Amino acid sequence: MLGFRLFHAVLEWKWERGLMDQLIYIGLFIFLFSAILQGLTGFGFSILAVPLITIFISPKIAVPILLIYSIIINIVVLYSARKAVDLKKIWILLVAGIVTMPLGTHLLVIMNEDLLKIFIGSMILIFGILLLIGFRRQFKNEKIAMLPVGMLSGLLGGSISVSGPPIILFLSNQDVDKHTFRGNLAAYFFILNLFTIPVYFWNGLLTNEVWNYSLTFLPGLLVGVIVGNLLSHKIKEDHFKKLTLILLIAMGILSIISGLK
Repeated sequence: MLGFRLFHAVLEWKWERGLMDQLIYIGLFIFLFSAILQGLTGFGFSILAVPLITIFISPKIAVPILLIYSIIINIVVLYSARKAVDLKKIWILLVAGIVTMPLGTHLLVIMNEDLLKIFIGSMILIFGILLLIGFRRQFKNEKIAMLPVGMLSGLLGGSISVSGPPIILFLSNQDVDKHTFRGNLAAYFFILNLFTIPVYFWNGLLTNEVWNYSLTFLPGLLVGVIVGNLLSHKIKEDHFKKLTLILLIAMGILSIISGLK
């Protein structure tokens, strides 16, 4: 009897170990591909990684991992675009985002995991379509318009680590060169993420499991960032961005289906 229990325990251990090994490879690939996408297009890391990784890992673990990785990516981008940053143009967006980010974090803590997946998928689907069709809206008073845009971005950033789409859509309407656009975008994400870290810590989201997964998947992220930057000068950006947005829309639909099952 003891021998049977021992044999059964060994089989269970091997099964769990096999699943863990598969998860590691899947996670490495997801973050590698998402980081390459970020390097090629300048956006899309969290938008692509979140719906994919939450199929295999709880959103309450995956989203904090994305937060940590986003800080790393934005440090690299911010350093390269530091001379183009103009905080005076985005301070209202920042303040509004910081104010609503804790509410988004609270949603992450209390929401059912399936509802989170549906929420993630719905947001990515909506913004993917808007970005794909080139949605633009001229605001009579840009500073007033910054408040709801920043608030929505902070809410999404705190809840699903996808604060980018509202800001990208909004800043696309500004008549600034691409270097300023890229610098301000990186500065916004970096500062918002810095404020998000202590809020996540306070809510018990930065667990040992999150840090372990973050270290495990880190090589995929780093290699992806390097490869994406190397390839960014060799691929036509406009065509690739359209293909990317179509892929993001598909990922949004996939996340919704995953939450409905």
